[in-house]
Amino acid sequence: MITYEPFYSTLLQKGITEYELIYKYGLSANTIHRIKHGKPITTTTLDTLCFILNCSVEEILLYKSDEN
Repeated sequence: MITYEPFYSTLLQKGITEYELIYKYGLSANTIHRIKHGKPITTTTLDTLCFILNCSVEEILLYKSDEN
Protein backbone atom coordinates (compact mmCIF):
# COMPACT_ATOMS: atom_id res chain seq x y z
CA MET A 1 0.00 0.00 0.00
CA ILE A 2 1.27 3.47 -0.89
CA THR A 3 1.04 6.10 1.85
CA TYR A 4 1.82 9.82 1.71
CA GLU A 5 2.87 10.03 5.37
CA PRO A 6 6.30 11.54 4.55
CA PHE A 7 4.73 14.31 2.44
CA TYR A 8 3.53 16.49 5.30
CA SER A 9 6.74 16.17 7.32
CA THR A 10 8.66 17.16 4.17
CA LEU A 11 6.40 20.20 3.70
CA LEU A 12 7.01 21.21 7.30
CA GLN A 13 10.76 20.66 6.99
CA LYS A 14 10.91 22.73 3.78
CA GLY A 15 8.67 25.46 5.22
CA ILE A 16 6.13 25.20 2.41
CA THR A 17 2.37 25.20 2.96
CA GLU A 18 -0.42 23.57 0.96
CA TYR A 19 -1.58 27.11 0.14
CA GLU A 20 1.80 27.87 -1.46
CA LEU A 21 1.72 24.63 -3.44
CA ILE A 22 -1.62 25.66 -4.90
CA TYR A 23 -1.25 29.42 -5.38
CA LYS A 24 2.48 29.93 -5.81
CA TYR A 25 3.45 26.73 -7.63
CA GLY A 26 0.18 26.02 -9.49
CA LEU A 27 -0.56 22.58 -8.07
CA SER A 28 -4.28 21.81 -8.19
CA ALA A 29 -6.33 21.72 -5.02
CA ASN A 30 -7.59 18.34 -6.23
CA THR A 31 -4.03 16.97 -6.10
CA ILE A 32 -3.69 18.04 -2.46
CA HIS A 33 -7.11 16.47 -1.77
CA ARG A 34 -6.01 13.19 -3.38
CA ILE A 35 -2.82 13.10 -1.29
CA LYS A 36 -4.76 13.85 1.92
CA HIS A 37 -7.11 10.96 1.21
CA GLY A 38 -4.43 8.48 0.10
CA LYS A 39 -5.61 8.33 -3.50
CA PRO A 40 -3.29 7.80 -6.47
CA ILE A 41 -1.41 10.65 -8.12
CA THR A 42 0.40 10.54 -11.44
CA THR A 43 4.14 10.15 -11.81
CA THR A 44 4.11 13.57 -13.50
CA THR A 45 2.62 15.07 -10.33
CA LEU A 46 5.15 13.17 -8.24
CA ASP A 47 7.94 14.55 -10.41
CA THR A 48 6.55 18.08 -10.01
CA LEU A 49 6.38 17.71 -6.23
CA CYS A 50 9.97 16.44 -6.11
CA PHE A 51 11.07 19.45 -8.16
CA ILE A 52 9.15 21.98 -6.04
CA LEU A 53 10.26 20.48 -2.74
CA ASN A 54 13.76 19.63 -3.99
CA CYS A 55 13.46 16.16 -2.53
CA SER A 56 13.40 12.47 -3.43
CA VAL A 57 10.31 10.33 -3.99
CA GLU A 58 10.83 8.69 -0.59
CA GLU A 59 10.23 12.06 1.04
CA ILE A 60 6.74 12.20 -0.49
CA LEU A 61 5.46 8.64 -0.43
CA LEU A 62 6.18 5.34 1.24
CA TYR A 63 5.30 1.75 0.44
CA LYS A 64 3.93 -0.27 3.34
CA SER A 65 3.29 -3.96 2.97
CA ASP A 66 -0.23 -5.16 3.79
CA GLU A 67 1.15 -8.44 5.14
CA ASN A 68 0.68 -9.08 8.87
